[in-house]
Amino acid sequence: MSEQIQQIKVTIDDQTIMVDPGTTILSAARQIGGNVVPPAMCFYSSLKGSGGKCRTCLVEVAAGSEKDPRPMPKLVASCSTTVMDGMIVKNKSSERVLDARKGVVELLLINHPLDCPVCDQAGECSLQDLAFEHGASHSRYEFERREFDKIDIGEYIKLHMTRCILCYRCVYTANQLTDNREHGVLKRGDAAEIGTFIENSLDNEFIGNVIDVCPVGALTDKTFRFRSRVWYTKPMDATCSCGKCSGNAVVWMIGDEIARVTARKDKYGEVKEFICNDCRFNKKELSDWKIEGPRHIDRHSVISANHYEKAAPTHTPLLNKA
Repeated sequence: MSEQIQQIKVTIDDQTIMVDPGTTILSAARQIGGNVVPPAMCFYSSLKGSGGKCRTCLVEVAAGSEKDPRPMPKLVASCSTTVMDGMIVKNKSSERVLDARKGVVELLLINHPLDCPVCDQAGECSLQDLAFEHGASHSRYEFERREFDKIDIGEYIKLHMTRCILCYRCVYTANQLTDNREHGVLKRGDAAEIGTFIENSLDNEFIGNVIDVCPVGALTDKTFRFRSRVWYTKPMDATCSCGKCSGNAVVWMIGDEIARVTARKDKYGEVKEFICNDCRFNKKELSDWKIEGPRHIDRHSVISANHYEKAAPTHTPLLNKA
């Protein structure tokens, strides 16, 4: 009989939880849920090697452990720092964290264009949420922003490098889901950019998933591009018979028409079951899918504010009391 794993205690913003050894601070915070969870732009639990790029998940460790209660002198990335027994962590309760996060958001927005009104990611953009909560009303940056031409990097994918925050998610996705990765980060420093080698196109069977993992509007679906705002659509859980993937997806409908297909995401915007290109781009007829019901969007978003899950109210004629 195997020995039971001895769990360890960690406290985050005055909320205590028992977790397994090796658990990161971010994972422990997600087990608690609510406002104690730090934001994360680059970390993706299903992608090996992700995390540690964007620095938005920085937290303050007020006590390292019960054996060594000294605080850590610097803020640490919660996505890559493992907990210790008796560790005390401050997230939103720390002024240092909030000030640092405000600076990180300012850095991410240095080159990011203010084109939310025309961006297809508006309404489901992690950077938009982060800027609304932690961003400043002005920027201290005085130089010109980086500018790039829009590039078709595949039959169905368009790259807006001006919006990219170099989170590396799309690179890890292509590297771990497809046989041949054809794109990556080119150049260095402030000249770094996502691109393909000698204008190769991305045409792997699962390459469409780079659209889902992108936290901003840098990688967009050309079959849905500029077609509708997401809050005007109805996300529905749907399944289909597919020999390449699980066939579990979300179809975004306008009336009785399927406008786009995406993989299913959890409340932290992460995909657990990646879908193939055939399901994503080619199956746009209702006859291709079995509709299970409305998809619950468990996040603060204009999508969930649309009340698409509720039945239309029954009309009640006004009583004439004259």
